[in-house]
Amino acid sequence: MAEGAAEDDRAGQAQGQREGQRRLAQWVRDYSRLPGIPDEFLGPDGAPRAVWSRFFDAFGALAPDEAERRFAMADRHLREAGVTYRAPGDSADRPWSLSQLPLLIDEADWQQLSAGITQRAELLELVLRDIYGEGRLVAEGALPAAAIAGSPEYLRPVCGVPPPGGRYLSLYAADVGRGPDGRWWVLGDRTQAPSGAGYALENRLVQSRAFSDLYKSMNVPRVAPFFEAFRDSLRARADRDEPRIGVLTPGSFSETYFEHATLARYLGFLLVEGDDLAVSDNRIHIRTVAGLKRLDVLLRRVDSNSLDPLELDASSHLGVPGLIDVLRKDGVVVANMPGSGVLEARALLGFLPALSRRLLGEELKMPHIATWWCGQRNARDEVLSRLDEVAIEGAYRRGVPGFDSKGPVLASELDASGRQRLVDAISARGMDYVGQEVVRLSTMPVWEQGQLTPRPFVLRVFAAATPDGWAIMPGGFCRIAEQADARAVSMGDGARAADVWVVSEKKVSTATLLPATDKVRIRRIAGVLPSRAADNLFWLGRYLERAEATLRLVRALGSPSGPNKGTAASLQSADRIQRLLVAWGAISQASRAAPGRIVAEALQSAERFGSALSLVRAAQRTATSLRERLSPDAWQVITEMAERLALEVEDDDDVLSAAELTLQELASFAGLAQENMNRAAGWRFLDIGRRAERAINTTRFARQFAYDEAGDEDLDILLTLVDSQITYRSRYLLAPILAPVRDLAVLDTYNPRSVAFQVATLNEHIAALPSLKEHGLIEQPQRLAVAVQAMLATAEAEKLEVKTLFGLEQDLLSLAEAVGLHYFPHGPNASRPEKLTGLA
Repeated sequence: MAEGAAEDDRAGQAQGQREGQRRLAQWVRDYSRLPGIPDEFLGPDGAPRAVWSRFFDAFGALAPDEAERRFAMADRHLREAGVTYRAPGDSADRPWSLSQLPLLIDEADWQQLSAGITQRAELLELVLRDIYGEGRLVAEGALPAAAIAGSPEYLRPVCGVPPPGGRYLSLYAADVGRGPDGRWWVLGDRTQAPSGAGYALENRLVQSRAFSDLYKSMNVPRVAPFFEAFRDSLRARADRDEPRIGVLTPGSFSETYFEHATLARYLGFLLVEGDDLAVSDNRIHIRTVAGLKRLDVLLRRVDSNSLDPLELDASSHLGVPGLIDVLRKDGVVVANMPGSGVLEARALLGFLPALSRRLLGEELKMPHIATWWCGQRNARDEVLSRLDEVAIEGAYRRGVPGFDSKGPVLASELDASGRQRLVDAISARGMDYVGQEVVRLSTMPVWEQGQLTPRPFVLRVFAAATPDGWAIMPGGFCRIAEQADARAVSMGDGARAADVWVVSEKKVSTATLLPATDKVRIRRIAGVLPSRAADNLFWLGRYLERAEATLRLVRALGSPSGPNKGTAASLQSADRIQRLLVAWGAISQASRAAPGRIVAEALQSAERFGSALSLVRAAQRTATSLRERLSPDAWQVITEMAERLALEVEDDDDVLSAAELTLQELASFAGLAQENMNRAAGWRFLDIGRRAERAINTTRFARQFAYDEAGDEDLDILLTLVDSQITYRSRYLLAPILAPVRDLAVLDTYNPRSVAFQVATLNEHIAALPSLKEHGLIEQPQRLAVAVQAMLATAEAEKLEVKTLFGLEQDLLSLAEAVGLHYFPHGPNASRPEKLTGLA
């Protein structure tokens, strides 16, 4: 029987191979390659390259519905993981677009590409050392001074400053494409703060899961060893054994913020913004809830000129005042070194072949697009004489000065006046322009409507400097144009991405980024908590709790058994809910004239800051700044809430259904936070925000519905709003009575919804947080929390007046404000606190 089963398996495999070959032949017949353009799928002879034949033999064996199921799986993972990017000028994130098929490169081709990237990275490191060091290249005429000084990325303040850690370039990337001769050509260098590595990692995670068997059979090397080498090289450059490393991001409005969070989480680094950092004792420190903590290495994703408003761009709010002076005093390692972006200038491309011979003693192994810098007379004359044959680009930045186009300008496509304007601009100030040979990008197959279609692409290859030389990521970040004719590809231009598989004939290592078990030092607290992250966690809790309170009011008002029953008492209760919604900014005063609109407006008005939709979106924006600290499940819950509340509702039943489902998701988030978050300071600040806001809201509910003359209707609403109906009925077996209801909602420490329970929990959290002064005295947040708890412990329900409840509400608001002022200081209050005890 075993032999029979083996024969069946072999027969099935053979059938699958025959089916794959049949489909591949059909795809090749249908594949419409652009004439005269190199293609990754089809070789010069028109036949599929061996690496693609191997891939499609296996891919074609999949049933059509199975392939579509796996495509959908990849899309679902991207959606659930919240992978996004933001194009220049966008006010909102876009979903990540990933091609269903990877870019395949055979091992021999990859070795040649890697050798060219390694040589280029080493050359650019030497050029940077000279530009900011001895300056021999300019002094001896190998580089024109104007080609360097004309770049806005040339930073005079760092001239003569040796890079702490010994390297100008820690991470280098080159954009490449296959040229007309079939070789890889460099399209541009990325030396400032190369982006895309985090997205390449995410692309690999998605594709390797969706096509796990196919991925393994192709022997694709993992990218984990590259990231491990990069991480270890940054650690080795610091001047202590266990350095603290941060990823410096411009913030959640950055085009690639998701990537910054991904890298920080994957590499185990802190994600920090400029406001998180301060200079003290010639070192960079992180502002944490336990005081200043030294930071040893900064992996920057902020442009050089924005790093220090004292010596660079004075208008920048993204950097750290005094950072350049710290670099002079060898106080922090910055990767890449400020000023390294000067090598991204196209003006320098034409000089690199000669510099390679001069500095390395060898020719460039990988050519780049022929480039003429118009700052030199001979080159300018050459460009003007061949104006219809070259593309004009800006010498230092994307786009052409004086023209609206973000990409190159082709004189052949301009009218007579535009052409003359271009000629005049180049003649008057040639140093701002370069002419480049027009090269059509090579194409790769993409899957569209069940067939293969060629599309131009750009491949970004990454190199990390290590003590053993340059490590090359096996793969990279591929961008695919949506149009058949593309001379440059950017995610901001509507392109999609693709994973990159380097295909080997040999089995590959299964290395991961996890350390060996014998090298792990046991720890229970996951590093420091920056004050900004604590602030965001605090407000995330508050926004979600506010949304829950609004949803409970909506449900109470719109429920068929709610207060809209026509009796005087019911109408009075409904009026109280409406006035509360107005006071909270959930509805407008004018909306009260149209009762049918109230619940829908309170649920999903985008204009009203207190609506459930606006509050959940505020929570989502806050959570965006915490992507490296939230689990995918938590992020998914928040995203689904925002999407649900944004859906159009037709009637009150839809409103109530959306409110109920969103309340369930809020409970899911609370459960995830309670069960999955480590009990360190981050969890405490999230819970402090929730508890403080719940205490404030419950006190306000009690003020409105447990006033001295409150009747059954109002008291019943209060029990519903604080989710205590079952508890009350089981205790008293009576209709709602004022004193017991007040006790249950405000004073009962056994009720997890009561004010007293929230305040007791707040006291526990605040007591566990760090003391920030060495005087040993009780600090302001704890002083207020203890006072409120004492008042609640000694209060009597029968004597709990509305005036007392109003005073309690103000005390709780003061307590929440005191927590913010104490642990999240800004501006002149952001001085260095002195840690005494507690968690970091």
